[in-house]
Amino acid sequence: MDTLPELTDELFILNTPFFDGEGLTVLLVRFLFNCLVIGLIIHFFYYPKSHRRDYYFTFSLISVSVFFLIFLLGSVKIKIGFALGIFAIFGIIRYRTESVPIREMTYLFIIIAISVINALATQISLMEWIATNTIFVLSIWLLESERWLKHVSSKLILYDKIELITLDRREELLSDLRKRTGLSIRKVEIGHIDFLKDAAYIQVFYEPESREINTTETLHRLPRENN
Repeated sequence: MDTLPELTDELFILNTPFFDGEGLTVLLVRFLFNCLVIGLIIHFFYYPKSHRRDYYFTFSLISVSVFFLIFLLGSVKIKIGFALGIFAIFGIIRYRTESVPIREMTYLFIIIAISVINALATQISLMEWIATNTIFVLSIWLLESERWLKHVSSKLILYDKIELITLDRREELLSDLRKRTGLSIRKVEIGHIDFLKDAAYIQVFYEPESREINTTETLHRLPRENN
């Protein structure tokens, strides 16, 4: 009977229980259910219409980050100053002269989430702790993999053959753009039309030969010419 406390103490590493079967089961069941719901929304509602792999990546990983932050830190009493400190990090970045692309912002949020979890989640078992970090890594690896999603890039083109932008000549427009750009264009969106100059801004979506970050977020309007 005297040895029971000693055996129990050996099960604790870094002041956390080594294994909590019930807690780990609840964690995984809730996480899988959350992934199922979020995955259905993003993969079957959002992605088929937008084909924006960068936002698919962002929405999915933010969901993973928020889930673990709320679930694992639910028992931690966070003071107002600490909570404001986390949001202050994003506020400082938003006030930079150079805006941070959404992909980098996503990685920043993930890094902050993992760091907060690893620092404060002291009420969970060591196996839950390891499983959480492993799921983060696997989620990023899966969403970065080309096997799961096709990468679709976009470019903004100032197009001169304005007579081809009508709906009944869409195939001619696609054929001309493919021939002149050499890109495997899947679809186009017609933007600003200037009938005085016989030109229109067209955003083309294409499958790149080599993997590249979607250029839509880095597009800038061309400066207007002085009349």
